[in-house]
Amino acid sequence: MIKGIGTDIIEIARIQKSLENPKLITRILHPKEIERFESFTSEKRRAEYFAGRFCVKEAYSKALGTGIGQLNFNDICCLNDAAGKPYIEGVNAHVSIAHSDTVATAYVIIEE
Repeated sequence: MIKGIGTDIIEIARIQKSLENPKLITRILHPKEIERFESFTSEKRRAEYFAGRFCVKEAYSKALGTGIGQLNFNDICCLNDAAGKPYIEGVNAHVSIAHSDTVATAYVIIEE
């Protein structure tokens, strides 16, 4: 049974400018996500990854019906399985992340 659905979209250029602040990275990304983020050598790929994870966290909070105010961004951990499919650690949810050159988006469906 579906408990909630959430979606979010953000301009990658907005995120790229924000990444100049290292405190933002630790405020938004879970330590496991930071490990993956730091493995990217391209600034463009880092911005795409960060924007996608940001969208997942926003979409997840919307699916919960709480908004991000009830949660900390870095409490939510979105990883990829062996096939590359994104998932939220410890949650029964379906996650989809997509991006173009200019925007990133995510969709989350939480099941009970």
